Parts: sequence; structure tokens; C-alpha cells
Amino acid sequence: MKIAIAQMNCVVGDIVGNARKIIIAMENARDAGADLVVTPELALSGYPPADLLLRETFYQACSEVLNDLVQKTVGITLVVGHPDFQNGKLYNSVSVIQDRQIVAFHHKYILNRAPFFNEYYYFDKGGNPSLFEISGVRFGILICADFWQAHTVESPVIMASDIDYLLVLSASAYHIDKQVSRYQLTQQFISNTGVGVVHANLVGGQDELIFDGASFVMDKNGVLTHQFAEFQEALGYVDIEDNVPINGYIEPQLPTTASIYQALCMGLRDYINKNRFPGVLIGLSGGIDSALALAVAVDALGADKVQTVMMPTQYTSSISLEDANAMAEALGVKHYHSLIKPLLDHFSLMLENDFHISAEDTYTSTVPENLQARIRGTLLMALSNHTGAIVLTTGNKSELAVGYCTLYGDMAGGFAVLKDISKTMVYQLCKYRNQIDAVIPQRIIERAPTAELRYNQTDQDSLPPYEVLDAIMEAYIEQNLSPEEIIERGYSEENVYRVIHLIKINEYKRFQAPPGIRVTQCDFGTTWRHPITNRFEQ
Repeated sequence: MKIAIAQMNCVVGDIVGNARKIIIAMENARDAGADLVVTPELALSGYPPADLLLRETFYQACSEVLNDLVQKTVGITLVVGHPDFQNGKLYNSVSVIQDRQIVAFHHKYILNRAPFFNEYYYFDKGGNPSLFEISGVRFGILICADFWQAHTVESPVIMASDIDYLLVLSASAYHIDKQVSRYQLTQQFISNTGVGVVHANLVGGQDELIFDGASFVMDKNGVLTHQFAEFQEALGYVDIEDNVPINGYIEPQLPTTASIYQALCMGLRDYINKNRFPGVLIGLSGGIDSALALAVAVDALGADKVQTVMMPTQYTSSISLEDANAMAEALGVKHYHSLIKPLLDHFSLMLENDFHISAEDTYTSTVPENLQARIRGTLLMALSNHTGAIVLTTGNKSELAVGYCTLYGDMAGGFAVLKDISKTMVYQLCKYRNQIDAVIPQRIIERAPTAELRYNQTDQDSLPPYEVLDAIMEAYIEQNLSPEEIIERGYSEENVYRVIHLIKINEYKRFQAPPGIRVTQCDFGTTWRHPITNRFEQ
């Protein structure tokens, strides 16, 4: 027999559009001689639908479209994920459809507790999975966490003697090195059961989450027989003879830096296209963060959908102007130049005349620095109003962690493409991108990082070296270590407590930051959940 895996990029709430994709995949699979086509978790509704599930009209619409899908399923078996409302309960479900009939179904048993899914809030807990058979091959079904968390949580019993293959319908969100853990858990399951596993995973960006696809098949010995591409839609086939999958194409796994870059591109592309923005605007500074944001934007959207604006003051070096112009020209984007010194001077004069804040006081504080950032933010948002394009903020995770950013200034915008990218990772990604095509001037990569908001300024005037800051940040935020545990790793007590203090007091800034792409296990948008008002010292 032949199994088709539909690795789909669905849009949350576009029930009719998602059904259309499912039908096209089903028809193509049938034409290719497939007996069975498997879709990802909640393919019909898109995932995660979140509070749409609180609307009766939403799951009613899913039910109506599912019924239409049932009537169009002929000559092939369709395994499709969808919300299902039965007897006053709402389930995360899978239906098995054959010849215009639902012949089996499964309600998800282990609901995902992750804060960005929070399935216990929306769904009721299901029961034991159904089994079905095609051409003498027996299949079981699990949905995402049913499988991934079965080793830590009580789960339905799947008897190896009952099935030949397990179908896992997933919406498994990407983070760095996620595929490694998927392989390990799958091999652990197979070693315990002797059952081959077919994974169908969602692909695409949904707000801050990335689903990387990378669907795969392992045989009953835990050997990888099929591996789909990451970050791409695909319809692939698994041939089974004598109950054994014939080895198919195995897409090479992307190196870590390449996968992060592709995640950023997919996240930005889907955020812009799914929300129907005509393009993006970027404040280009001549620094490394905006350079990376520009490269990602052009790779994701094309140069015709990207515009950049350089807004220098007297503190902006000629090097920054030259490098920004060179990069905009190399990538072929429309580039504006607007000198904001007259606006800065005017604001400073108003502060002195109307609020009696002297120029001397102003220029020895952060006031002029923040004014520059906010003037730039105001101009970018005005251009956004005029063009409909969304402003991309260019700040990175390191800056956002310690508050080295300005509310309503460089934080002003609609999407933060580098929100979960540390400064050290920014450098790695720039070097990776230049290996493909050297579009980022080397001088940008080699220069000491600077906001250029005062003369001869560098980031390290205010912060520890980024390699130190990032290591402490990762240990505290992503690994949840205590200050003492971080100090034991060889970092000075002064730096550790200073960084943690800055992380704590800048929670109010992060609370107001635009959404951004998640690539680590603990990002500031979907995972980090610390109270703004908080006196806990550790």
C-alpha cells in the first residue's frame, strides 16, 4: 500500500481555505495511487485556534466544512484533524474518512499544557484511540502530545499486537534542535512496542510560533526511512510492502544556524502574507541588527516588499551611512534618507523653554538618546500609516532582556523579527547569510556594536560583553538556573546579579513589545510568564 503525508501550511480560521488544501492533497494522492492520506493536527481549523474555540460559530463552521469534506472523500482514506463538539464537550480530534463515511475517530487524550497552546483551557480530555485497517495493515492514531508526552504522563495503552503502524498527527512547534528530541522519543517508543511510526507535522508561521514540518517515518526497528524537508509544504509518499516501509528520500537536516535563519524567514513571510500586509518598513542604522533584519526581510518577502529608512543625527558616523547605503543598494530595496537633527534640536528647545529642563541637564542624561529613538519610531509609524506596510523592529533578545531599548522608539513597530535572537546569535546568522551571498558589509560585522546615540558610544559602555551577557541570560531565562548556579559556572557575582536585576526591572518594557518569532525553548513572547510587579530577588 501507499501512504501519503500532507505536510500542510494552514491558516488559523480559514476553514474553507484549509479544506481546499486538504482536498487538493487528497486528489493528488489518489492520482498517485495512494491508499491513505494523513494531515497534521487540526489541519481543518489551523493551529492553535486559541480563543476562537470559545465561539460556538467557529466549531460549528468546522463541523459543516468537515461534513462537506466527508462527501468528497472517495477512492482514498483521509485522516484529518479538526475540532469536534460532542455531547456538550469540545475535543481536539481526528476523523478517519472512507467512501463518504467517518469510520473511526480519536479524541486527543494528553492535552498540551504549554502556555502558547494551553489546551486544557479549551478542550476536554479524550479516551482510548480508535484503530482502523486498510488492505490488511492495521493503524493506530495519536495526536501530538498523546505521543510526545506519553513517556511522562499516563496515556492510552497501545498494544503492539493490535497495530502495525502508528499515525501521529502533530502541530509540533519549532525550537532549536527540536528534531533531535523527536527522533529520540520516537525511537524510545519503537523500542518499547516494535511498532513503526508515521509522523505528519504542521508547517508554517502562526503569530510567534513556527511549525517546521520535517515529517518523518521510522520502521519497527527505529530506522529512519523517510524525512521531509523543513520549513516547506510537501506531499510525500511512503510505500509499504509486506508490512515494511520501502526506504524513501531522506532530506538532509539543516545545520542549526541555517534552520534558525529559515525559521525567521518563514515566520516573517507567513506573518506578513497571512495578515495581508503589503510589505515592511525597516529603520536601517548601519548596525548589525538592522542589517540582519533587512537580509531576512528580503529573503522572506522579496526586495519589492521592503523599504528602509536611514535617519541620522550628528552622532551617526559616516561609516554607518556608507554601510547602510551599500546594503540597501546590494539588496535592491527602496531606501529613504531623513536627517532628524532639526527635530531633535526642536524637541530639546521645547524641553528647555516649556519644562525648564536645561540643555546641560538634557545632554548628560538619557533624554536625548531616547528622543532620537522616539523621533525615528514616530517617522516610521507615519510611513506605515501612509503605505500600509508594517514596521519591523530590529532589537534582539539580549537588548530586550536587559532593557537596552526605548519604549515607543526602537521598540515601536508591528513585528519583532529578532525578538528571540541573542546578540551572539545575530553575529552567527550574519556570517551564515554572507556565506550564501555577501550582502552584509563585513565592516558591520567587525565593528564594535553601538547605538550611536551619543559621541563615541559603544554598547559595552552600559552592558557586560555580549558573550557574558548572553550566557547569563540563557542560563537564567532558558535553563531556569539560580544566580548561585550561574556564578558556579565561572561568571562574576557582579555581572550575574547586574544582568538578573536588569532582566527583572525591564519586564514592563517586554510586556509592551511587539510579537516576534520564537526559536528558543523560552522566548519572551509565548513562554516567559513573569509578573511585572515582582519583588522576588532570585
